[in-house]
Amino acid sequence: MSPQPHTTTLQNVARGLLGTFMVAAGTGHLTFARREFQAQVPDFVPLDKDTTVLASGVVEIGLGLALLLLKGRNRQRMGLGLAAFYAAVFPGNVHQYTHHISAFGLDTDEKRLARLFFQPVLMGWALWSTGALSSRKQQFLSSPK
Repeated sequence: MSPQPHTTTLQNVARGLLGTFMVAAGTGHLTFARREFQAQVPDFVPLDKDTTVLASGVVEIGLGLALLLLKGRNRQRMGLGLAAFYAAVFPGNVHQYTHHISAFGLDTDEKRLARLFFQPVLMGWALWSTGALSSRKQQFLSSPK
């Protein structure tokens, strides 16, 4: 049986910040920022924009709480899941950019474009802070060639 994964104090703090951010963002989906989040829902999504925002808010709160509460291998799985979530919502950021939609202070194409480059940062943050990145790297290096 492989040993339990270990994360550093810095990773734990970063994960706590990311989890708190996710809970706050999810709360915004459900309350004060619903209209702004609707601006990011691409037209190809088959659900009503408000329904999509509400559902994604619930998911974000769940992901944030899981980041804060899960331990061991489950925490690493959550890192992979959160990175996948960030990849899944990326088309919304592209939609906001390509349709020149102002929301969250992103009122120029330059700001909206810059935001696109932040999504991979969030993905890396999720993978690194949960130990998923080092775990996958270790699995890759130790696998038979």
